[in-house]
Amino acid sequence: MPQSPIELKGSSFTLSVLHLHHTDPATVRKALAEKVSQAPAFLRNAPVVVNVSALTRDVNWRQMQQAIVGSGLHIVGVSGCKDEQLKRTISRSGLPLLTEGKEKKPAGDVQPEVPVVVPVVAAAAAEPSVERTRVISTPVRSGQQIYAKNCDLIVTNNVSAGAELIADGNIHIYGMMRGRALAGAGGDKGSQIFCTNLSAELVSIGGVYWIMDQIPNEFFGKASRLCLKDGELTIQTLN
Repeated sequence: MPQSPIELKGSSFTLSVLHLHHTDPATVRKALAEKVSQAPAFLRNAPVVVNVSALTRDVNWRQMQQAIVGSGLHIVGVSGCKDEQLKRTISRSGLPLLTEGKEKKPAGDVQPEVPVVVPVVAAAAAEPSVERTRVISTPVRSGQQIYAKNCDLIVTNNVSAGAELIADGNIHIYGMMRGRALAGAGGDKGSQIFCTNLSAELVSIGGVYWIMDQIPNEFFGKASRLCLKDGELTIQTLN
């Protein structure tokens, strides 16, 4: 038999999820444009799922969609829609309506949300348990993404610029860190980042992030520990 020209396989991806809490498209676009300009390498042209659970049928979805796309993001689906009229409007716009799994009980291959933190966006509240530790002993090259699901991530080698480390728990880097590190990706704000040489493009804990320019100069290139305190990123020397 001739081989089929297509092959359908299951896969999984880590996507940012926008939780909209404002019905004014202009307000949303302004807030998103500001955040994208602060972290263009991380957010520009990023695929996102838009959660509309806080919106009503009164929202002008066409204008809201244009506002999000106009900020440089690409919508791949919409979740959290409970209003039937709004569902029909979204479907007519050509976007798929997605069904999210129950909180704290993610499906086997479903990746956690990595929230984009803007004034009109709320971080996901999942709190996955840390079951084990994933250890990477080889260099992490530019373009690579490593995800430690429901556990800590330890990297004992260098992480190049353009590489991305994601963990639902803590992240430890025992080498030069030039890429992006996102700890507490499922929403665990008690997670931390430990690094022996911090030169990162971006660091994030529970959806709260700093880009490179926001890392205090006295800690750049040094052994550092990052955690959240009162919802804000803090950094201290790693002894």
